[in-house]
Amino acid sequence: MIHIFSTEQARWQTGSAVSPVAGSPIAIGEPVGKPLFGWGCCISEICVSAIFSLPEAQQKEIFDALFGEEGCGFSYCRLSIGANDFAESWYSYNETEGDYAMEHFSIERDEKYILPAVREAMKRSPALQFFASPWSPPTWMKFPKVYNYGRLVQTEENRKAYALYFRKFLEAYKEKGVKIHAVCPQNEFFADQKFPSCLYSPAELEAFLCDLAEEVKGLAEVYYGTCNGPDPYSEDGLHGEYLGYLMENPKLKNAITGAAYQWNGKFAVMQAKEDYPHLDVIQSECQCGDGKNSWQYAMYTLSMIHHYTVHGARANVYWNMALPKDGVSSWGWKQNSLVSVTEEGYVFNPEFYVMKHFAHFVKPGAVLLQVSGEMSSNTTVFRNPDGTTAAVVANPFPFEKVVTIGGENRSLKPRSFNTFVW
Repeated sequence: MIHIFSTEQARWQTGSAVSPVAGSPIAIGEPVGKPLFGWGCCISEICVSAIFSLPEAQQKEIFDALFGEEGCGFSYCRLSIGANDFAESWYSYNETEGDYAMEHFSIERDEKYILPAVREAMKRSPALQFFASPWSPPTWMKFPKVYNYGRLVQTEENRKAYALYFRKFLEAYKEKGVKIHAVCPQNEFFADQKFPSCLYSPAELEAFLCDLAEEVKGLAEVYYGTCNGPDPYSEDGLHGEYLGYLMENPKLKNAITGAAYQWNGKFAVMQAKEDYPHLDVIQSECQCGDGKNSWQYAMYTLSMIHHYTVHGARANVYWNMALPKDGVSSWGWKQNSLVSVTEEGYVFNPEFYVMKHFAHFVKPGAVLLQVSGEMSSNTTVFRNPDGTTAAVVANPFPFEKVVTIGGENRSLKPRSFNTFVW
């Protein structure tokens, strides 16, 4: 049995010998749910520019660590359609007002950071898949005409043109050799933000999704999301008022094939699994922390991966792949990242090891296995396509904990992440 563990003081270490003492039994049962798409991160301008600021040899080391077979081997990543809140400045692919035919559509800006990073990733992970969502439509399609705040102007001409904008994106990326697996209509459509955003009511989302599904048919799947709610402690929206509402439309019931959740979507994902088990669910964005990159937050991120996975997620996607040390978004919020770029070079942060403990050992096509026992909420177990079993077990306690897993007694270091493979 392979045993790799990480603690705050010692990362990615080979585990100790079998314990002579029996531990808390982790019972592993039958497969549940659908095979995994895999694990990944979001590729954003500020993240890539941080990596590209380093010498070429160090850039290679980071891409190897994230996408290479000996590293995380990421297989499912996120792109933004136009600017997200980690763009160097806000932009869309067409700011020519009234261009409903999208004659001036261009992804030229993405050749500076995004596409070069995608190419580096795909060199190392040739089967890498992507999903994509916008943070804002072109400003001339909104009221008010700004990237942040506002709504898509709900005319048929405008909606159809915006759906065409998505198709142009998919076709342009396909021409560059990048196939987009799925698109979401909007990042966090519940949230009226100071960064690029766009609000939709359930009826507005329904109207646009009908046009979008028709326009991109045969080019990409259409996912509900990305959904950052509803928060059960808020009255801002209920699960049934959005996803349930949309799925009452016969066109959309067939057209929507997945659902992407993040942040307070962690509550709604349970309802989605209960009501619509046929949908392909993903965690579209791990919560981004406060820039301190603490071990405590890494423990939380691991718990959220467990939560989403046992509630049907076929992919878990981290947010910032890399940031300058104390990196700040374009709107002034410090956030966590897998890698911090420093004056001396770079460091791998605790959440890099969270992702690697899963992604290095749990391959695309793996299936979740049922688990029972007192450590169940800290244990996520998979059967890989090659027949091996991989289990990620967290020890949240400030003391060593012995567990019995795969027929062996193994001691877990205090506050550690552990992966077992047999």
